[in-house]
Amino acid sequence: MTHFASFPQGRPRRLRRDSFTRNLVRENALTAHDLIYPVFVVDGQQQRQAVSSMPGVERLSLDLLLPVAEDCVKLGIPVMALFPVIEQHLKTADGREAFNPEGLVPRVVRALKKEFPTLGVMTDVALDPFTSHGQDGLPSPDPIEDGYIMNDETVEVLVKQALTQAAAGVDMVAPSDMMDGRIGAIRHALEANHFIHTRIMAYSAKYASAFYGPFRDAVGSAANLGKSNKKVYQMDPGNSDEALREVAMDIAEGADMVMVKPGMPYLDVVRRVKDTFKVPTFAYQVSGEYAMLKAAAQNGWLDHDAVMMESLLAFKRAGADGVLTYFARDAARLLRQ
Repeated sequence: MTHFASFPQGRPRRLRRDSFTRNLVRENALTAHDLIYPVFVVDGQQQRQAVSSMPGVERLSLDLLLPVAEDCVKLGIPVMALFPVIEQHLKTADGREAFNPEGLVPRVVRALKKEFPTLGVMTDVALDPFTSHGQDGLPSPDPIEDGYIMNDETVEVLVKQALTQAAAGVDMVAPSDMMDGRIGAIRHALEANHFIHTRIMAYSAKYASAFYGPFRDAVGSAANLGKSNKKVYQMDPGNSDEALREVAMDIAEGADMVMVKPGMPYLDVVRRVKDTFKVPTFAYQVSGEYAMLKAAAQNGWLDHDAVMMESLLAFKRAGADGVLTYFARDAARLLRQ
């Protein structure tokens, strides 16, 4: 038996007749509070470097990043996510610069929290910006394993990185490495060192995707990675049951929030995660997604603002509580109109 009146008693178009009715019955809405703004930071002063594969995105030194942070506060964007661009001479096989307390990330965190204490700051926990080989972890020295990324040894370094960031005052650490057990290890270390308020947003379902290319250009890991890939630790794009297992493990280990990455090609995974666990769930509209929409708009093939807002609303409709997106400031400005 149908729960709905049949035509002509039922006319769904009645609820699309005018704007006030559409607004009244809209099921999902996007606000500035749903947005996290990823930024790329470099060392030095007055450094502004365009990312050619991401139109409108720049690598900025701290002095130029501060006005961006101020803009986020004014626009109501609650969190800024930091991604460092490290000088090549600081990159090593073991990625030890990742836990340097006077490194780029801790210095930027301290400055941002001093100037804008109400702005949430999130930091990436992974080694790829810091390694000479571009991997998120430590390759095995055993030639038989041919560069296999070691899990437990990598987790030890990630814990040091997370503690360094927490000591600098970051609000939220976001492990994006996809090593097994790293959420539990980081949570235990944070608790043991009295960082009880440091939140963990786990990249729980991070796929070995072809959509990351522009990001790797932006952080300078593409050249180091070369023809290698990350398929031995990032997830197979064909799997979604596996994503639920990964999310379940991260929640059990102490994650406060979970993330699916990339975003739009994996909206089905976002929906499954939200329906299954009903925990704060986020998605990352990654660099390749951003670059595609930008390129199409620049060629006049798509309406930039319309597809930007429609794509972000799709994340909310799929069940995401928030979205990491390079469109965050543009979207927030439109939402104020």
